[in-house]
Amino acid sequence: MTRILKPVLGLAALVAFARAAPAPLFGINLGSGDESSDQPAAVSQDDITSTLVRPAQFSRAAYCSAASVTNWSCGESCDVLPNVKVLTAGGDDGKIPGFFVASDPDAQTIVVAHQGTEPKNVLSIANDVEFLQVDANTTLFPQASGDVKLHSGFQDTQGRTADLVLSTVQDGLSSTGFKKVLVTGHSLGAAIASLDAAMLRMALPQDVSIDAVVFGLPRVGNQEWADLLSSLVPSFAHVTNQNDPVPNVPPHALDFQHPPGELHIQSVDDTTGDAQVVACPGEENQNCAAGNSLLDTSIPNHLGPYFSGISFGDKACPN
Repeated sequence: MTRILKPVLGLAALVAFARAAPAPLFGINLGSGDESSDQPAAVSQDDITSTLVRPAQFSRAAYCSAASVTNWSCGESCDVLPNVKVLTAGGDDGKIPGFFVASDPDAQTIVVAHQGTEPKNVLSIANDVEFLQVDANTTLFPQASGDVKLHSGFQDTQGRTADLVLSTVQDGLSSTGFKKVLVTGHSLGAAIASLDAAMLRMALPQDVSIDAVVFGLPRVGNQEWADLLSSLVPSFAHVTNQNDPVPNVPPHALDFQHPPGELHIQSVDDTTGDAQVVACPGEENQNCAAGNSLLDTSIPNHLGPYFSGISFGDKACPN
Protein backbone atom coordinates (compact mmCIF):
# COMPACT_ATOMS: atom_id res chain seq x y z
CA MET A 1 0.00 0.00 0.00
CA THR A 2 1.23 3.52 -0.81
CA ARG A 3 0.44 6.58 1.25
CA ILE A 4 1.09 10.15 0.24
CA LEU A 5 2.20 12.23 2.69
CA LYS A 6 33.92 1.05 23.14
CA PRO A 7 36.55 2.60 25.32
CA VAL A 8 35.11 4.59 28.23
CA LEU A 9 31.32 4.55 27.87
CA GLY A 10 31.23 3.27 24.28
CA LEU A 11 28.70 3.57 21.49
CA ALA A 12 26.40 0.85 22.79
CA ALA A 13 26.11 2.49 26.20
CA LEU A 14 25.54 5.94 24.71
CA VAL A 15 22.75 4.63 22.54
CA ALA A 16 21.28 2.58 25.40
CA PHE A 17 20.80 5.84 27.28
CA ALA A 18 19.32 7.51 24.23
CA ARG A 19 16.80 4.67 23.89
CA ALA A 20 15.65 4.75 27.50
CA ALA A 21 12.87 7.34 27.68
CA PRO A 22 9.17 6.54 27.63
CA ALA A 23 7.01 8.49 25.14
CA PRO A 24 4.89 10.23 24.05
CA LEU A 25 4.77 12.93 26.72
CA PHE A 26 2.56 15.94 27.50
CA GLY A 27 0.46 15.69 24.36
CA ILE A 28 3.00 17.56 22.21
CA ASN A 29 3.09 14.98 19.43
CA LEU A 30 1.56 16.33 16.22
CA GLY A 31 2.12 13.08 14.30
CA SER A 32 1.47 9.49 15.29
CA GLY A 33 5.02 8.68 16.44
CA ASP A 34 6.72 8.73 19.81
CA GLU A 35 8.30 11.78 21.42
CA SER A 36 10.34 12.43 24.54
CA SER A 37 11.20 15.43 26.68
CA ASP A 38 13.59 13.68 29.07
CA GLN A 39 16.78 15.54 29.85
CA PRO A 40 19.84 14.62 27.76
CA ALA A 41 23.15 13.55 29.32
CA ALA A 42 26.58 14.88 28.43
CA VAL A 43 28.89 12.80 26.25
CA SER A 44 32.58 12.99 27.15
CA GLN A 45 35.29 14.09 24.74
CA ASP A 46 36.84 10.63 25.11
CA ASP A 47 33.61 9.02 23.96
CA ILE A 48 33.34 11.40 21.02
CA THR A 49 36.87 10.49 19.96
CA SER A 50 36.47 6.75 20.44
CA THR A 51 33.01 6.25 18.92
CA LEU A 52 32.18 9.10 16.53
CA VAL A 53 35.31 10.52 14.92
CA ARG A 54 36.26 7.49 12.80
CA PRO A 55 32.79 7.07 11.26
CA ALA A 56 32.74 10.80 10.54
CA GLN A 57 36.09 10.53 8.77
CA PHE A 58 34.75 7.76 6.54
CA SER A 59 31.60 9.76 5.81
CA ARG A 60 33.75 12.76 4.86
CA ALA A 61 35.82 10.64 2.46
CA ALA A 62 32.63 9.51 0.70
CA TYR A 63 32.30 13.02 -0.77
CA CYS A 64 35.50 12.54 -2.78
CA SER A 65 35.54 11.25 -6.35
CA ALA A 66 35.26 7.51 -6.94
CA ALA A 67 38.67 7.55 -8.65
CA SER A 68 40.46 9.17 -5.71
CA VAL A 69 38.63 6.97 -3.21
CA THR A 70 39.45 3.80 -5.13
CA ASN A 71 43.16 4.66 -4.94
CA TRP A 72 42.72 6.01 -1.41
CA SER A 73 44.34 9.25 -2.54
CA CYS A 74 41.71 11.77 -1.48
CA GLY A 75 43.98 14.06 0.51
CA GLU A 76 43.52 14.56 4.23
CA SER A 77 40.18 12.73 4.16
CA CYS A 78 42.07 9.55 3.22
CA ASP A 79 45.37 10.30 4.95
CA VAL A 80 43.81 10.24 8.43
CA LEU A 81 42.64 6.67 7.75
CA PRO A 82 45.80 4.77 6.77
CA ASN A 83 45.79 1.09 5.74
CA VAL A 84 42.27 1.22 4.32
CA LYS A 85 41.71 -0.96 1.27
CA VAL A 86 38.78 0.01 -0.94
CA LEU A 87 36.83 -2.98 -2.26
CA THR A 88 34.45 -1.05 -4.51
CA ALA A 89 33.51 2.58 -5.12
CA GLY A 90 31.04 4.27 -7.41
CA GLY A 91 28.42 6.95 -7.95
CA ASP A 92 27.48 9.27 -10.77
CA ASP A 93 26.72 12.53 -8.90
CA GLY A 94 23.15 12.03 -10.03
CA LYS A 95 20.73 9.27 -9.16
CA ILE A 96 23.58 7.29 -7.56
CA PRO A 97 25.39 9.34 -4.93
CA GLY A 98 29.01 8.44 -4.27
CA PHE A 99 29.68 5.42 -2.09
CA PHE A 100 32.38 2.93 -1.22
CA VAL A 101 32.91 -0.33 0.63
CA ALA A 102 36.31 -0.78 2.25
CA SER A 103 38.34 -2.98 4.54
CA ASP A 104 39.59 -1.20 7.67
CA PRO A 105 42.22 -3.54 9.14
CA ASP A 106 43.05 -1.16 12.00
CA ALA A 107 39.49 -1.62 13.30
CA GLN A 108 39.01 -5.15 11.88
CA THR A 109 35.89 -3.87 10.15
CA ILE A 110 34.25 -3.72 6.73
CA VAL A 111 33.04 -0.15 6.18
CA VAL A 112 30.18 1.05 3.98
CA ALA A 113 30.08 4.83 3.45
CA HIS A 114 27.64 6.95 1.44
CA GLN A 115 28.00 10.47 0.11
CA GLY A 116 25.47 13.12 0.99
CA THR A 117 24.30 16.08 -1.02
CA GLU A 118 24.06 19.82 -0.62
CA PRO A 119 21.56 20.83 2.10
CA LYS A 120 19.25 22.58 -0.36
CA ASN A 121 19.09 19.38 -2.41
CA VAL A 122 18.31 17.00 0.46
CA LEU A 123 15.71 19.43 1.79
CA SER A 124 14.12 19.43 -1.66
CA ILE A 125 14.18 15.64 -1.91
CA ALA A 126 12.74 15.16 1.56
CA ASN A 127 9.98 17.75 1.22
CA ASP A 128 9.06 17.23 -2.44
CA VAL A 129 5.33 17.78 -2.90
CA GLU A 130 5.13 14.37 -4.58
CA PHE A 131 6.98 12.43 -1.91
CA LEU A 132 5.41 9.13 -0.94
CA GLN A 133 5.52 6.79 1.98
CA VAL A 134 5.68 3.37 0.36
CA ASP A 135 5.92 -0.24 1.47
CA ALA A 136 9.39 -1.52 2.21
CA ASN A 137 10.98 -3.53 -0.60
CA THR A 138 10.63 -7.03 0.82
CA THR A 139 13.39 -8.37 -1.41
CA LEU A 140 15.87 -6.10 0.37
CA PHE A 141 13.99 -6.01 3.70
CA PRO A 142 12.34 -9.43 4.08
CA GLN A 143 11.64 -8.91 7.78
CA ALA A 144 9.68 -5.70 7.23
CA SER A 145 5.97 -5.99 7.90
CA GLY A 146 3.33 -4.32 5.79
CA ASP A 147 3.12 -1.57 8.42
CA VAL A 148 6.66 -0.37 7.67
CA LYS A 149 6.58 2.66 5.35
CA LEU A 150 9.60 4.40 3.84
CA HIS A 151 10.23 7.63 1.99
CA SER A 152 10.04 6.59 -1.64
CA GLY A 153 12.96 8.71 -2.82
CA PHE A 154 15.32 7.47 -0.13
CA GLN A 155 14.35 3.83 -0.68
CA ASP A 156 14.73 4.15 -4.45
CA THR A 157 18.20 5.69 -4.09
CA GLN A 158 19.35 2.99 -1.68
CA GLY A 159 18.03 0.29 -3.96
CA ARG A 160 20.29 1.37 -6.83
CA THR A 161 23.43 0.25 -4.97
CA ALA A 162 21.98 -2.32 -2.54
CA ASP A 163 22.97 -5.48 -4.42
CA LEU A 164 26.56 -4.31 -4.99
CA VAL A 165 26.93 -3.17 -1.39
CA LEU A 166 25.62 -6.46 -0.01
CA SER A 167 27.72 -8.69 -2.27
CA THR A 168 30.88 -6.64 -1.64
CA VAL A 169 30.37 -6.70 2.12
CA GLN A 170 29.84 -10.47 1.99
CA ASP A 171 33.01 -10.93 -0.08
CA GLY A 172 34.96 -8.62 2.22
CA LEU A 173 33.91 -10.48 5.35
CA SER A 174 34.82 -13.78 3.73
CA SER A 175 38.24 -12.66 2.48
CA THR A 176 39.31 -10.87 5.68
CA GLY A 177 37.68 -12.99 8.35
CA PHE A 178 36.39 -9.81 10.00
CA LYS A 179 33.18 -10.02 12.01
CA LYS A 180 32.22 -6.35 12.12
CA VAL A 181 30.52 -3.99 9.69
CA LEU A 182 30.27 -0.21 10.08
CA VAL A 183 27.74 1.71 7.99
CA THR A 184 27.98 5.49 7.84
CA GLY A 185 27.01 8.53 5.81
CA HIS A 186 25.99 12.17 5.98
CA SER A 187 22.76 13.87 4.85
CA LEU A 188 21.20 11.87 2.00
CA GLY A 189 24.05 9.41 2.60
CA ALA A 190 22.83 9.00 6.18
CA ALA A 191 19.38 8.03 4.94
CA ILE A 192 20.88 5.47 2.55
CA ALA A 193 23.20 4.17 5.29
CA SER A 194 20.31 3.62 7.70
CA LEU A 195 18.53 1.53 5.07
CA ASP A 196 21.76 -0.34 4.33
CA ALA A 197 22.17 -1.12 8.03
CA ALA A 198 18.75 -2.77 8.17
CA MET A 199 19.36 -4.66 4.92
CA LEU A 200 22.75 -5.94 6.04
CA ARG A 201 21.47 -7.03 9.45
CA MET A 202 18.74 -9.07 7.79
CA ALA A 203 21.12 -10.63 5.27
CA LEU A 204 24.30 -11.34 7.24
CA PRO A 205 24.96 -14.06 9.83
CA GLN A 206 24.23 -13.16 13.41
CA ASP A 207 27.87 -13.58 14.41
CA VAL A 208 28.65 -10.49 12.31
CA SER A 209 27.99 -7.29 14.26
CA ILE A 210 26.46 -4.27 12.52
CA ASP A 211 27.10 -0.74 13.77
CA ALA A 212 25.70 2.37 12.12
CA VAL A 213 26.74 5.94 12.92
CA VAL A 214 25.28 8.62 10.66
CA PHE A 215 25.31 12.40 10.52
CA GLY A 216 22.60 14.94 9.61
CA LEU A 217 19.98 12.24 9.08
CA PRO A 218 16.61 13.22 7.57
CA ARG A 219 13.60 11.17 8.62
CA VAL A 220 13.45 7.99 6.51
CA GLY A 221 10.17 6.30 7.43
CA ASN A 222 7.33 5.93 9.87
CA GLN A 223 7.16 4.75 13.49
CA GLU A 224 7.17 1.11 12.44
CA TRP A 225 10.36 1.73 10.45
CA ALA A 226 11.97 3.38 13.46
CA ASP A 227 10.97 0.43 15.63
CA LEU A 228 12.30 -2.06 13.09
CA LEU A 229 15.67 -0.34 12.71
CA SER A 230 16.03 -0.01 16.46
CA SER A 231 15.34 -3.71 16.98
CA LEU A 232 17.71 -4.77 14.20
CA VAL A 233 20.59 -2.40 15.02
CA PRO A 234 20.35 -1.43 18.70
CA SER A 235 23.63 0.50 18.46
CA PHE A 236 22.27 2.79 15.72
CA ALA A 237 23.39 6.37 16.37
CA HIS A 238 22.49 9.53 14.50
CA VAL A 239 24.38 12.75 15.18
CA THR A 240 22.55 16.07 14.82
CA ASN A 241 24.39 19.38 14.76
CA GLN A 242 22.93 22.39 16.55
CA ASN A 243 20.28 24.11 14.36
CA ASP A 244 20.65 21.94 11.26
CA PRO A 245 17.18 21.83 9.61
CA VAL A 246 17.70 18.53 7.75
CA PRO A 247 16.92 16.21 10.72
CA ASN A 248 13.47 17.82 10.87
CA VAL A 249 12.46 16.81 7.35
CA PRO A 250 10.22 15.25 6.23
CA PRO A 251 7.91 16.63 8.94
CA HIS A 252 7.19 14.55 12.01
CA ALA A 253 3.57 15.68 11.73
CA LEU A 254 3.28 13.66 8.50
CA ASP A 255 4.07 10.39 10.29
CA PHE A 256 7.81 10.38 9.68
CA GLN A 257 9.80 9.26 12.71
CA HIS A 258 13.41 9.16 13.80
CA PRO A 259 14.66 6.05 15.61
CA PRO A 260 16.26 6.39 19.03
CA GLY A 261 19.98 6.94 19.36
CA GLU A 262 20.26 10.68 18.74
CA LEU A 263 23.50 12.37 19.81
CA HIS A 264 23.02 16.12 19.60
CA ILE A 265 25.80 18.69 19.24
CA GLN A 266 24.86 21.73 21.29
CA SER A 267 27.90 23.85 20.43
CA VAL A 268 31.34 23.69 18.82
CA ASP A 269 34.37 25.59 20.10
CA ASP A 270 35.78 27.56 17.17
CA THR A 271 39.27 27.50 18.66
CA THR A 272 39.70 23.89 19.80
CA GLY A 273 37.14 22.16 17.57
CA ASP A 274 35.72 20.42 20.64
CA ALA A 275 31.98 19.82 20.54
CA GLN A 276 29.55 19.72 23.43
CA VAL A 277 27.48 16.60 22.69
CA VAL A 278 24.55 15.13 24.59
CA ALA A 279 22.82 11.76 24.33
CA CYS A 280 19.10 12.32 23.85
CA PRO A 281 16.76 9.81 25.54
CA GLY A 282 13.91 8.28 23.57
CA GLU A 283 12.79 9.37 20.12
CA GLU A 284 12.18 12.87 18.75
CA ASN A 285 13.51 14.40 21.97
CA GLN A 286 12.26 17.95 22.31
CA ASN A 287 15.48 18.99 24.05
CA CYS A 288 17.49 18.03 20.97
CA ALA A 289 17.04 18.47 17.21
CA ALA A 290 13.27 17.87 17.22
CA GLY A 291 12.85 20.87 19.50
CA ASN A 292 14.66 23.29 17.20
CA SER A 293 12.73 26.37 16.16
CA LEU A 294 11.79 26.64 12.50
CA LEU A 295 12.70 30.32 12.82
CA ASP A 296 16.28 29.61 13.86
CA THR A 297 17.76 27.10 11.42
CA SER A 298 21.31 27.01 10.11
CA ILE A 299 22.25 25.41 6.80
CA PRO A 300 25.98 25.75 7.70
CA ASN A 301 25.34 23.54 10.74
CA HIS A 302 24.40 20.75 8.34
CA LEU A 303 27.85 20.80 6.76
CA GLY A 304 29.83 21.39 9.94
CA PRO A 305 32.14 21.49 11.65
CA TYR A 306 30.77 18.73 13.86
CA PHE A 307 33.76 17.84 16.07
CA SER A 308 37.53 17.50 15.68
CA GLY A 309 37.35 19.98 12.78
CA ILE A 310 35.33 17.55 10.62
CA SER A 311 33.00 19.10 8.05
CA PHE A 312 31.23 17.44 5.14
CA GLY A 313 30.94 18.33 1.48
CA ASP A 314 33.07 18.64 -1.63
CA LYS A 315 35.42 21.10 0.07
CA ALA A 316 36.81 18.18 2.08
CA CYS A 317 38.27 16.70 -1.12
CA PRO A 318 41.16 17.87 -3.31
CA ASN A 319 39.43 16.78 -6.53
